[in-house]
This record gives sequence, C-alpha cells and structure tokens, in this order.
Amino acid sequence: MTNGNSSSDLSPNEQAALEKIDEQNIDFLRLQFTDILGTVKNVSVPAHQAEKAFTEGIYFDGSSIEGFVRIQESDMRLDPDPETFAVLPWRSNGEGASARLICDVVDRTGAPFEGGPRQVLQSVLAKADDMGYSVSIGPEPEFFLFEKDDDGNATTVAHDNGGYFDLAPKDLASDIRRDIIFTLEQMGFEIEASHHEVARGQHEINFKYDDALTTADNIATFRAVVRAVAEQNDVHATFMPKPIGEINGSGMHSHISLFDDDGNNAFADDDDEFNLSETAYKFMGGVLEHAPAFTAVTNPTVNSYKRLVPGYEAPVYIAWSDVNRSALIRVPDAAGVSARFEIRSPDPSCNPYLALAAVIAAGLDGIASDADPGDAVREDIYEFDEEKRAEYGIDTLPGSLGEAVTALENDEVVRDALGDHVSEKFAEAKRQEVAEYKTFVSAWETDRYLEKF
Repeated sequence: MTNGNSSSDLSPNEQAALEKIDEQNIDFLRLQFTDILGTVKNVSVPAHQAEKAFTEGIYFDGSSIEGFVRIQESDMRLDPDPETFAVLPWRSNGEGASARLICDVVDRTGAPFEGGPRQVLQSVLAKADDMGYSVSIGPEPEFFLFEKDDDGNATTVAHDNGGYFDLAPKDLASDIRRDIIFTLEQMGFEIEASHHEVARGQHEINFKYDDALTTADNIATFRAVVRAVAEQNDVHATFMPKPIGEINGSGMHSHISLFDDDGNNAFADDDDEFNLSETAYKFMGGVLEHAPAFTAVTNPTVNSYKRLVPGYEAPVYIAWSDVNRSALIRVPDAAGVSARFEIRSPDPSCNPYLALAAVIAAGLDGIASDADPGDAVREDIYEFDEEKRAEYGIDTLPGSLGEAVTALENDEVVRDALGDHVSEKFAEAKRQEVAEYKTFVSAWETDRYLEKF
C-alpha cells in the first residue's frame, strides 16, 4: 500500500485504487471537481496522501471557487470517487506519473454540497432510480483546432481546410485525432468513431454511451485531453460553440435512453412506428416542454446563440422528427436495446453535470405528467414561415442567453433539479455575462456604422 498498511475503513474500490497508485508508480494525485460554470478545478496532493483522501477527504477553500460559498462558509472537503482513477498519460515521465480522481464536494457538516455540479446530477439520478430507471447518455462533442501565432496565442486560423469526412491532405489533423484517441483509450475510454466535421478545422470524436454520471465525468475528461494533446501538437483546441461566423458551430448532440431495473430499454417498443415506447414519448414530451429553460444550461454562453440560428445544421425549433435535423429531437433508426432519441441543441461549452441533470429532470417530469410530444414533423422546419409554424404548434428555442435565463428562472422543474443554490448562482453569473456583452462594441458594428452615420 502507498503508506505501508491497509485500512479497514477503505472500500474495495478504494483499496483497488491504492494498489494501482503503487503499481503504476504514481507520484501525484490531481483531485478534480468543477465549478458551477463547468471549469475543471483540481487540488494536487502527493500520492502518499491517497489513503487520507479516501478516509478523511482533502479540505480546500470553497470561497475562491466561482459560485460556491461566501468566505465565512469557506471550509469544504473533496471526497474522491475511486472508480474515476485514471493515469494522466501526458504527465508520465518513465520514473513517476500523475493520476486523477474526480471528487464529490462535501460541506463542513459532512453533507453533500448543494452547489456541487456532480452532486446536482447525482440527486436527479437518484430521483430516476426512485422511479425505477437508470439513464444512459451517448454524447457527440465537436471541437475546432486552430493555429497559434508567433507568440503562442490562439488564433481563429483553421488548422486545415477539410470538410465533412475528408481525408488527408485536406484533413491535416488525422494524426492529432489519433493521438487524442490513444490518450483517451489509455484513460479507459471506448472510442467508437472520429472524423473531420463540416467546417474548416472542426472535428468530432465519439465515445461509447454510459450511465449519465460516468458520461458527465467523461465529457469533462474529454475536453481536458483534447486541449492537452492539442498543446503537445502546438495547436489550440476550443469547444467554443461558434468561433467563426457564417460557418457551422460546434454542438454536442446527446443520445439518451432509460433502462428499467431488469436491464431492459424502457424506451423500446418494436410495435411502434418509431420503435419507441409510451415512456419514451412522455420523456420526450417533458424535454420539449422544458427545453426553453434548460437551454440556459445546455447552451450557457452568449456565443452559444450564434450557433442556434437557422441554416447551419443547428436546431432552433422545439419539435421532433425522424428524418430532418432542423428539429430539437431526432429519432434515429434504432430498435430494441438501441432504441433512443437524440437531443441536438446542447453545445460542448456546457457544464456536463448541470446540462445532463436539467435534461434528465425535464424528461422525468414528462413521465410523471404524461407529457405529449405531439406528432413527428417530417418537413424541413427551416422552410416554414411563422404562420405555418404556428399551425404546427412549433415554438423556437430562446434567441439569446438573456431569454434563456429568464425561461430558466420561470421553470420550477428545472430550477428544482438544479437546486436553489445552483440556479441562483448560475443565473446571477449569466446575467453578469449578458451585461458585460452589452457594453462591447464588435468589429461588425464599426464596419457597418462608423462611416455610415
């Protein structure tokens, strides 16, 4: 063992993590967590502190973390989840290495901290469990690779000029994607596919679906790995939703399904036209009903709403379909254990814990309230005028972050899912972001108005 003895207080998973620390010659542990805005934070401790971290936790100052607590409530504790142990491949040097553990945040009373994003998701998943369901999510995060300038700063010059599914020489990043994939696999990911996306310098790497908590952990890890490997290749990776105007932005389409206590897909019904069960339709109805509110969380930046515009393959309309991609929800051609639907609005700048919590809570409310998603829309909604959209009863997603925050504040279901602390702190931070944006004068404005008026 790391400290030469074994504690009876350790769980089997904690004991296994300690053994891995010894076997893999780990020098330092990075205890990771996220703030309310989704930024990954960490406290680094020597590996010989691992047993203490598991049995007593590691204390830190919560008042310095965005949206956590006030100075007088600053003492907080990190409780590492041993199942999240992973060696950081880019920190290995042949003699010693670093590993990470994702942590839950505990307040000074020993209770789960209500402002911890991971705990928010766990709370929603506990409600799903009480209803007899577990939740599986398969995300498809997209990102851009950009060149750096002579000073090492990020630019918006695309690393390549490739397009959808292009090969080299147009896709110059195939080797970088390979390095990202190898690194992810070393950290336990099961990669399903990777390819160049539609826009210049844009890429997608898909990893296997998993339970919702593991998926949220994986999204946070994925973003860190992509950035680290990009740096090693002297390029900059960004998950900014719309870094360049007038081309496609980056989304994080998410495939979702529920499983019952017997391991059966609760969304599956082979006798249905779309292979979906009544449970699936009710869940879908809840997602559509609460979409305006959870959009503040799944699309959390001012820039997010420059992706959510017609014409760039991003959903704008609150509807579902099996054939067109202008709708918020798409039902793929899948049945049985694979029956699911895809929520197309989230983008990869979101806090994955809060985003998944909000979406899942919306769907669970749909089941509880027998929500009706309406009929599938098989026409291209982008071609509808306002009158036809009204005829079909199709609403639109919020057009700005400010509108989305207002919808969040007015939606009791999503607010309750996030909890009072998170929903208030999140809305406060986003209102401040909108206020700051309103004071900024863009190059578009000066180009258009400076000489005209």
